[in-house]
Amino acid sequence: MANFVYLVVEAETRDAMVVDSGWETGPIEKAAGYASANVKYVVATHEHFDHVSTLDEVARKLGAMVVAHRSSPIRCDLRVVDGDVLKLGEEEVRVIHTPGHTEDSICLYDGRNLFTGDTLFVGTIGRFERENASEIFTSLHEALLALPPSTVIYPGHDYGEVTSRTLAEEKASNPFLRAANLSDFLVLSS
Repeated sequence: MANFVYLVVEAETRDAMVVDSGWETGPIEKAAGYASANVKYVVATHEHFDHVSTLDEVARKLGAMVVAHRSSPIRCDLRVVDGDVLKLGEEEVRVIHTPGHTEDSICLYDGRNLFTGDTLFVGTIGRFERENASEIFTSLHEALLALPPSTVIYPGHDYGEVTSRTLAEEKASNPFLRAANLSDFLVLSS
C-alpha cells in the first residue's frame, strides 16, 4: 500500500514522535535507536488499519503515548482537537483537524513541515464519500492552503511522482487544490 511512516525528532532534546505506524515495528524501533530519539508520541493521522495496525505495539516498545483525534474510534492515551499542540523539546507541533477522508483525520504542522496522512497526497487527495465532499474541500482550501506556501507536505502514501512537495508546488499542480469551488471539486471526484 506504499505507506509512509515518519519519525520526527527535535534536534536539541531528541524528543520525537512517530506519525502513523504502518505495518512493521522493527524499522521504526531501529530508526528511533539510530537517532537516539526519546519518542513521546505515536500519532494516528486517522483510523484506517493501514496507518494504525502497529500503533499500540510501537507505543509500548518505545514508551510513548498513542495520540488520536477526539472523534477517533481507536484506543489512545491522548485525544486531541484542532489547534492542540504536541511539544517536542522547545518545538511545537500543531494539530489541524481535517475531516473528509475520515471524520478523525488530522494533519500535523511543525511550522515548516506538514504531515498529511490521507488528507492530501502528492498530486491528489485521499478518497472520500460524496456526502463528505464539503468537509474535505474545506479542510484542504481553508485549513491547509492557509499555511505558508513554502510548507513541505509529507503524505501518508507514496502515490505521487515525488515523495514530498511544497504547498505552492502542490497548489499549482494538484487539480483538487486548484478547484475554485465545491462544484468544480465535485466534478473532479466523479
